[in-house]
Amino acid sequence: MRDSIARALLWVLALLISNKPGRHSAAFLAAPTTPPKPCPASPWSRPWTGPTKQEAAALFQREAETTLQLGVIRERRRAAALATLGVDYPYTYEGAPFPASAFAAAGVSA
Repeated sequence: MRDSIARALLWVLALLISNKPGRHSAAFLAAPTTPPKPCPASPWSRPWTGPTKQEAAALFQREAETTLQLGVIRERRRAAALATLGVDYPYTYEGAPFPASAFAAAGVSA
């Protein structure tokens, strides 16, 4: 009995998973494909030669900008977490309507 059930399941799976082209396969195959863009070569990928001074400076500049952006995000998250606890955090930004001194508590502690 188990053998006949297994054969029936295999037959159904063979019908479902067939290599025959379907109704939309011709349209899919006719669609133009673009080659993937090659990854830019890292200056550190050359094992026996180091990057030039210009390549290293550009790489460090990009890393510094990323680190600065992450620092701003971290500070915003810290301010939001402390705000949920009811603590004023002196978080200011360029063009803020209030200075950092506005957060100085007048004898009030959280």
